[in-house]
Amino acid sequence: MKVTVFPSSIETSRGLILRLVEIMNNEPDRIFNIAVSGGSTPALMFDLWANEYMEITPWNRMCIYWVDERCVPPDDSDSNYGMMRNLLLGMAPIPYENVFRIRGEVKPVKEAARYSELVKQQVPSKQGWPEFDIILLGAGDDGHTSSIFPGQEELLTSPSVYVVSINPRNGQKRIAMTGYPILNARYVIFLITGKGKADVVEEICKSGDVGPAAYVAHHAQNVELFMDEGAALYIGDRK
Repeated sequence: MKVTVFPSSIETSRGLILRLVEIMNNEPDRIFNIAVSGGSTPALMFDLWANEYMEITPWNRMCIYWVDERCVPPDDSDSNYGMMRNLLLGMAPIPYENVFRIRGEVKPVKEAARYSELVKQQVPSKQGWPEFDIILLGAGDDGHTSSIFPGQEELLTSPSVYVVSINPRNGQKRIAMTGYPILNARYVIFLITGKGKADVVEEICKSGDVGPAAYVAHHAQNVELFMDEGAALYIGDRK
């Protein structure tokens, strides 16, 4: 696990964008299958990406998928796809056919099955699971990631690629990537910012498998954590 700490959330987002471009530039002949997460933390990164790094990004070599999605229509303010479309995809010259959204407006169980099959068809497999090139994750202050919440740890070993999960705080249904495809990715990169995430960052860096985010961080390959000083408040040593 490689941890990189930046002075602010803006610099953290910039550092992550540059890291993603670096990874893609290191393999100039590869099409990258990238799964992104939603929420407020990556919103800043998407905005900066569109405004500061448009010219250096190999958009035509990116296929975009989602790690998770709220079960709402794409124009709903809760939609992860809608947020990324408004901040980045609507301005980036990424081919339309390279964007594979989760249909949050469809019946959740049906959509989880459809999207699982789509990913299995589009993303090359390794050891029986889709092998994404890059999966971008966040971590909630309760330790959840990919809409897998504490108490839902059975989803980390689900035989499905995507399943329906429920946010225990508000009962909202979500479509969530399960544990095995996350652990199977070539790169798993967390973006975590703010003092409100300091406790969960400490769990990820110093504890056992306490919560879904910590479990993923400890068991996935090539894990990188990008965070600001607020999130890194309790971890002390930095790499």
